[in-house]
Amino acid sequence: MQYADKYSLTREQNIRFAKKNFTRLVHTNSRFEGVSTTLPQTQTIMDGMGVSGVSVKDMNTIVNLKRGWEMVVQPQKEALTLNYMKKINAVVAAQDSLAPGELRTGGGLVQIGSDEDFVPDPVNEKKEQKFLTELLANSAISITDKAMTLMYHSMRNQIFWDGNKRTATLVANKLMIDNGVGLINIPLNHWEKWNELIADYYRSNDMGAIKKWTYEVGVQGVQLP
Repeated sequence: MQYADKYSLTREQNIRFAKKNFTRLVHTNSRFEGVSTTLPQTQTIMDGMGVSGVSVKDMNTIVNLKRGWEMVVQPQKEALTLNYMKKINAVVAAQDSLAPGELRTGGGLVQIGSDEDFVPDPVNEKKEQKFLTELLANSAISITDKAMTLMYHSMRNQIFWDGNKRTATLVANKLMIDNGVGLINIPLNHWEKWNELIADYYRSNDMGAIKKWTYEVGVQGVQLP
């Protein structure tokens, strides 16, 4: 299936759109780690203040996501490479990972059901570099398609020790923003369906269904006159 870009913005316009939605983006992404703060609590933590009843771990998750998003929207454009992905992971998984910013060299495990686990293959850095290079160079598919493919490939392959969903989401959005085609963000009221689809994808290694659904539900932007 072809996924045409829904939006056509300049990079600067896309950065402004992302910044206007920073709190919502961080709030949503923090759910990957089970953070259950309200939107106002997320904003308070992003503003540098503590919130009663929220653990230090959860506050660190929010602060690190904010820092990751700040890297993605910095004025000076940086090339999307595997090394860039490592830099993002080093920030968002700073307090969680065995080795922040380093590719996984041991076994991995993802719980996808109450009594079901997904075990990813060992990470091969050369294969991951080849995948990224060939994907970005593929002129036959849109930027939005590339971003979704990169995001879900990275999530399933668990290339880092921790923070894979957060890293994959930020890196995919960097690709979207750098090319002015909007953002990818799954609204929280759709997360039950998203969790069902991501578990199916882990089992099958077929991202067709989750990409189609994400394109319909999670690709966001603004139409300018």
